[in-house]
Amino acid sequence: MIHTSASGPSPAAIQRGAQGAASRGSLLHALETSLSPLVGVACLWALAMGMDGGIHPEYFLLGVVVFALTFPGPSRLTLSPRVVLIDVLLSWGTTMALLLAAGFVTGYVRAFPQDLLLTWMVATPLVDTAAWWLLRQTAPALVRLQGPPDRALVVGMNHQGLALAGSLKATAFNNIEVIGFVDDRSRERLQADDRFALLGRFDHLAEVIHSQRINLIYISLPMASQPRILKILDDLKDTTASIYFVPDMFVTDLIQSKPTVLCGVPVISVCDTPFQGINGLLKRSSDVLLSSLILLGLAPVMLSIALAVKLGSPGPVIFKQRRYGQDGGEIVVYKFRSMTVAEDGPEIRQAQRDDKRITPLGAFLRKTSLDELPQFINVLQGRMSIVGPRPHAVAHNELYRKLIKGYMVRHKVKPGITGWAQVNGYRGETDTLEKMEGRIEYDLDYLRNWSLKLDVLIILKTIRLVFRDQKAY
Repeated sequence: MIHTSASGPSPAAIQRGAQGAASRGSLLHALETSLSPLVGVACLWALAMGMDGGIHPEYFLLGVVVFALTFPGPSRLTLSPRVVLIDVLLSWGTTMALLLAAGFVTGYVRAFPQDLLLTWMVATPLVDTAAWWLLRQTAPALVRLQGPPDRALVVGMNHQGLALAGSLKATAFNNIEVIGFVDDRSRERLQADDRFALLGRFDHLAEVIHSQRINLIYISLPMASQPRILKILDDLKDTTASIYFVPDMFVTDLIQSKPTVLCGVPVISVCDTPFQGINGLLKRSSDVLLSSLILLGLAPVMLSIALAVKLGSPGPVIFKQRRYGQDGGEIVVYKFRSMTVAEDGPEIRQAQRDDKRITPLGAFLRKTSLDELPQFINVLQGRMSIVGPRPHAVAHNELYRKLIKGYMVRHKVKPGITGWAQVNGYRGETDTLEKMEGRIEYDLDYLRNWSLKLDVLIILKTIRLVFRDQKAY
């Protein structure tokens, strides 16, 4: 069988793809996907028997709903214990929020004792974390139970093929052994890795597969090599090995790459927004709900800041600046004025440490990110999102789009008040090209891997960051 998948350039993305292919159909993968759902149901039913005399119909029905909401569970075997705990808490918190919301709306929550529900809410993530620790300890034995490892061959010793092989080799518990590569070029012409053997040329592919008893084949060739790829696929018609296509796609900064069907024709999405269909509805609904609550709750604070800005220095209370929004269209972004100037021309100088243009009050507002509060109005207007790539001034966009490949891809979504780059060390001034490249790399990684849980994590990290970060000025 032939599986087609495209991967972005990041090693993390390649490793995730390798993990998925490695564990497909395995005992360990089955345990990973069912562990958290089974823990949630088991804790509920155990408490029902211990605290309410048995598994009554309402508990059985709730268990089925919990399993449906949480299955398949995520893979956590390669994560650190701290990250496992955070991930379990976020996942379980999201599930319980949905259940409680539905329960209160329907009145179904009254069918259960409150002390039992509270115990279940607290006990389940603790038991789930312990279960993942136990699975991690027993995983090597479970892998050995599956028999000898699958023997993998990579076709094309290029950058992407080497990254894939390295990730397969480094990924624990995947039960895949990379035997080597085939490529027409000699080792002297390749950026070869001494960990992997070069077993022959493309013309020798069938012989290598037979002699090395290959189970898995990963074709890692650029799309420009279409005739060569077709020839290789034709040569592989007689093999029983599973074949995975990992194309380069020319593009190194992909938002996402997923197979789909358009009017009956298979296509691969190269650059598109992740916020389509239900994802778009979830993203917009969470933005409207959270921004409304924040604006209502912080209204007194915002009024006080507005008064202080007005009395502190001459100029408008709200600073308006043109930025690029979704699909590169210009939007107007609001901030509390923190400088003596309101630059919005073809040349804009970023704020620097000890910048004389920053007012005393403005320094405090920028340090605590309180100057960003009016942007929640932008969120309600639909111009921005709470979490997304930070909007840059138009002048900066025009500069960096010429210097950084893939820079404008970040504009496939609405800009955010906070973002994945900001909570990973790229908050504040980007005074070098390398810093901006790092920020863009995190922006694109966010678009590839977006989830509502990731948004919640970024918001929590942002709250912690504003009290500790020294880079905003």
